[in-house]
Amino acid sequence: MSSLTIRRPDDWHLHLRDGAMLEGVIGDTSRHFARAIIMPNLVPPVVTSADARAYRERILKAIPAGDRFEPLMTLYLTEHTNPDDVEDGKRSGLITAVKLYPAGATTNSHGGVRDMEKAMPVLERMAKIGLPLCVHGEVTTPEVDIFDREKVFIDTVLDPLRKRLPELKVTMEHVTTEDGIEYIRSAERNLAGSITTHHLIINRNDILVGGIQPHYYCLPVAKRENHRQALRKAAVSGDARFFLGTDSAPHVDPLKECACGCAGIYTSINTMSCLAHVFEQENALDKLEAFASLNGPVWYGLPANEETITLVKRDQPVEFPQKIYTGAGPVTVFDPKFPLHWDVA
Repeated sequence: MSSLTIRRPDDWHLHLRDGAMLEGVIGDTSRHFARAIIMPNLVPPVVTSADARAYRERILKAIPAGDRFEPLMTLYLTEHTNPDDVEDGKRSGLITAVKLYPAGATTNSHGGVRDMEKAMPVLERMAKIGLPLCVHGEVTTPEVDIFDREKVFIDTVLDPLRKRLPELKVTMEHVTTEDGIEYIRSAERNLAGSITTHHLIINRNDILVGGIQPHYYCLPVAKRENHRQALRKAAVSGDARFFLGTDSAPHVDPLKECACGCAGIYTSINTMSCLAHVFEQENALDKLEAFASLNGPVWYGLPANEETITLVKRDQPVEFPQKIYTGAGPVTVFDPKFPLHWDVA
């Protein structure tokens, strides 16, 4: 196959940041993607509908002229989130989901939830009104090994929550383990998972072998090879419970290349080329549209995009920049470590 036309994809987990960084990166998403669920972990975080409305306006102003892109807004769940505000945001069409960050789990998550009991009033309201909860599925207790945090979260936080609130619709974002994949498959309803571009390509060796590679460091951290293989099988399976959420997360190089570097990998610019490569490797190019363009809209109750994009396989490798330069500083682009021949025409 030398070309493939699919419905225009969506990104169901995206970090756009704010200010100069937002202006520098948004075009790499709006060029190919019609919609994206926007993460709320700014400084300060997006905790109210008023915050989300203001952030959405800043995003819309930053979209390059001629691009058609819709930001889907989320709220950052805290122990003090107002259920009425959440419901108002959902009813108005402004809020697509609420995001659970366990406190300390990732970038700008220090204001996240420490005591799930204190968040139950808003979670109960969300279950009642059908508003999805997006979860960063890791515990943060120091005695739990970082490579085990997803499995422990499923066992000690997520499964008890779902048993208590079976009507709550939950997205396990950026699933990284075979355990997470199997847990989603075992659920009869109200559970799905997004999978990132980079977790389909790298494992933990890419971070640690031959010297520390800061631009492959992300949270949740990449795991063993068997987990990567499980993610690939899920992504190419056609199973409607799995869909693309890039978790593309730009940081300027000085914040990545330092003694305590930030977690995050920037993939927006080359995600579709990387995905076409992966799906071709798995003899599953016919399943790429489901993963990138169809499964997510069904899960979030939205129509699939009518527009299409066409991927073309080039004889010569497609050249992507090693870095992009934003008003906030340089950002290193994800390097899959193999030549990319698929290009969005």
